Amino acid sequence: MLKVGRGAHAPPFIVMDVISAANAQDARRASADPRVLRMEVGQPSTPAPAGAIAAAQAALRSGAPLGYTEAFGLPSLRARIARHYRDRYGLEVPVSRIAVTVGASGAFPLAFLSAFDPGDRVAMAAPFYPPYVNILEALGFVPQIIEAGAETRFQPTVAMLERLDPRPAGLIVASPCNPAGTMLHADELAAIAAWCHANGVRLISDEIYHGLTYGPEQATAAASSDSAIVVNSFSKYWSMTGWRIGWLLLPEDLTRPVERLAQNLFISAPHIAQVTAEAAMDCDGELQANIARYRRNRALLLERLPRAGFDRLSPAEGAFYLYADVGHMTNDSTAFCAAMLAETGIAATPGVDFDRTRGSRFVRFSYCGSEADMAEAADRLAHWRR
Repeated sequence: MLKVGRGAHAPPFIVMDVISAANAQDARRASADPRVLRMEVGQPSTPAPAGAIAAAQAALRSGAPLGYTEAFGLPSLRARIARHYRDRYGLEVPVSRIAVTVGASGAFPLAFLSAFDPGDRVAMAAPFYPPYVNILEALGFVPQIIEAGAETRFQPTVAMLERLDPRPAGLIVASPCNPAGTMLHADELAAIAAWCHANGVRLISDEIYHGLTYGPEQATAAASSDSAIVVNSFSKYWSMTGWRIGWLLLPEDLTRPVERLAQNLFISAPHIAQVTAEAAMDCDGELQANIARYRRNRALLLERLPRAGFDRLSPAEGAFYLYADVGHMTNDSTAFCAAMLAETGIAATPGVDFDRTRGSRFVRFSYCGSEADMAEAADRLAHWRR
């Protein structure tokens, strides 16, 4: 019998299975049946900004070759990202430390492979974005899970890190986080970054939801630590999920190692996506309108979901997710979400995707769809739970 490698046994990213089930139900529905309302996936329903699309069209019409770029991306895009750090955070970042990647999903393997050796432990708070664990395990690293609760907004603290035994080689944080939509406030992130640097723990800060916040000031780990790795993406704030474009802000000691890995694993991010991303960074007016809509969706659901019994909700400080404790309704969030889809036509993600030990009592709702869909979802859930 031929051998099957360790990576072939990676668990599924459950939300992708929910997407498939929702697609299948939509395809089967009769013309009179209500359509499926998509609250399962963190994909903005808005397109890439109009100015970005225009730039892509112009590049395609120009006839210029859209071939390989340097492994770290177009110099003009890297310079624009550096300006973004200056404008948004007041932080001067050398262009040499910026690596354009094939989305954040392409950034994580580069970060992990450059920073860790097989068998190294990498800590993160649960609930977490599932591919963190799945990628780490596929690459031979060992996830070290910190169970965080509502009392810390589902975020890690320095006190939790002090209790880790053995001490990990790395720590992944996300602010705003998926699935809870909560943030590490500026002082908390700075304290964690300082602890990691002092204790030889490589910090990886997932900042792909920056720009999507509703109160607390967002902070970048790069402002507190020169040894941290920062991951960002054009998928969320810039509404460019399918363009597969993101970036890493790297510490000096990892720039050349990551460049070598990127050359071999990816060659470069798609040229046309880089052109589009650079133009998107100058489309703030349209993007701010998107955020205003998310803000209205958030307010509507925070008001109306409790009326349907979903009254144990995460603070929702950023991103576009509500993490609901449904332990008073079910102890099987997978079956609960399947019933919700079948009986109401609402697709949501069971918490077991984000927390393998406690997720059976949680559900994640995404509110990046249209305002009309969010209002209809609230009505359907209220009727369902009546």
